[in-house]
Amino acid sequence: MPLLLLSNSTAPGRSYLEHAREAIAALLGDRRRVTFVPYALADHDGYAAQVATALAPLGVEVESVHAGDPGARIAAAEAIFVGGGNTFRLVARLHELDLVEPIRAAVGAGVPYLGSSAGTNVAAPTLRTTNDMPIVQPRSFQTLGLVPFQINPHYLDPDPTSTHQGETRQERLVQFLEENDVPVLGMREGTWLTVDGSRCRLGGLAAGARLFRRGMPPTEIQAPADLDELLCLPAVFDRPL
Repeated sequence: MPLLLLSNSTAPGRSYLEHAREAIAALLGDRRRVTFVPYALADHDGYAAQVATALAPLGVEVESVHAGDPGARIAAAEAIFVGGGNTFRLVARLHELDLVEPIRAAVGAGVPYLGSSAGTNVAAPTLRTTNDMPIVQPRSFQTLGLVPFQINPHYLDPDPTSTHQGETRQERLVQFLEENDVPVLGMREGTWLTVDGSRCRLGGLAAGARLFRRGMPPTEIQAPADLDELLCLPAVFDRPL
């Protein structure tokens, strides 16, 4: 299962997906058609056009699942890109349109998967470590389970100078682990994961990531780093909904 999971789609001072263009090109190889899943945002046409503009320098054609039969387009995909936005809205639509199993099947058969932000969230077993507001209620919190650990994109470190009185991201992830025994990788802006077979590597900016495990202090991880051990957790890819 070749995966590229971006923490974010836009880096400061760069255009949409520009910071990860080389990594995207490596994922796609000689494939020149990407099937886009736009359901994390409301404007599907506009979102698909943005992706098409971003991938045009790679000579890649973009077709969006919303512009045809979504299931048929996933089944025929050379590569799949699930874009960012609101994870609850995305997951609700994936379940409503019965796209979870077709995407799992396609990726399991070797179709490259690109995710950014919400699209990275849904590569995990569930959406429970998203940062997003639940603007809709999905049928299930289960997602694609392409990796057996949870991910928190856009991870922010505690700011000791902040006057904000709510929980920090770290506190929220610790609370998650009080109820769930599954590692969570907090990916800072500008980082990404590449997964291929039994290999899992953190790439992108040197800012890196933090790995949260139940009953243990967070572990700091600098990019680049090998995280193959995270793929050794019990598989959830074939778990029924």
